[in-house]
Amino acid sequence: MSKRKLVRAIEEQEELEALEALKALDEQAVDPLQSTLDSFFADAWITEILHVVKSGKEATVYCCRAHPSQNVPYLAAKVYRSRNNRGFKNDTVYQEGRTITDQRARRAVKNKSSAGREMQFSMWVSHEFATLTSLHKAGAAVPKPLAHNSNALLMEYLGEQQQPAFSLQSVTLEPEEVYPVFELLMDNIQLWLTQNIIHGDLSAYNILYWQGKVTIIDFPQAVDPRFNSHALSLLTRDIDNICKYMSRYGLKRDAAQIAHRLWQQFKNARL
Repeated sequence: MSKRKLVRAIEEQEELEALEALKALDEQAVDPLQSTLDSFFADAWITEILHVVKSGKEATVYCCRAHPSQNVPYLAAKVYRSRNNRGFKNDTVYQEGRTITDQRARRAVKNKSSAGREMQFSMWVSHEFATLTSLHKAGAAVPKPLAHNSNALLMEYLGEQQQPAFSLQSVTLEPEEVYPVFELLMDNIQLWLTQNIIHGDLSAYNILYWQGKVTIIDFPQAVDPRFNSHALSLLTRDIDNICKYMSRYGLKRDAAQIAHRLWQQFKNARL
């Protein structure tokens, strides 16, 4: 074999080996979504990711097939967007009053290091899980939280596989439903206050309606009214959004008056 042919054969062999190596890497490549939900698979919560339910300003929710041990057909996995891609650009309004007990973590967050940003993102997720856990235990109309990791939250799924629960914004209530739904929402807002929680971004878009029942979702930005100077304005805005929605059915209520009454009761420990 000539020197030229030998060199060519070596080059072809190296190219073949390189292609095989690339193929092996492709086969080993991890789906980012699958990787994010790995802990839920490992802990026998879910067995399959079925489809997107909703893609919103701070997260995407997926319908997942539940593990047989869960005794329900589906669970909902909420995968959060990175801080830069979330809708809440002014996080400081919602972060006010939240404490970081670990000194190293607090220092990393304060210095805005990459580790600090990662910790802050993870705390956003754990905050919603803790909030939902507290509210569900108190009897609020929220989905039951089941598990979470640094990037995702797993909770009960509302609806059917191909027809998830509707947002309240997209449905038309029957006349006899209007006042009971309004009262239920106001009762929940009051109940949240007894747990030292204000939603902070409540509207008909993050209230689910399914088979005559309403369930409130999306609590990552929830604030503690004891330690947040924006609490009253956030409470008033939440109530105002509900009153505006209900006004389409002819139900007129003074949001500022309701918020003021609840706030005074909260401050005087009379809820």
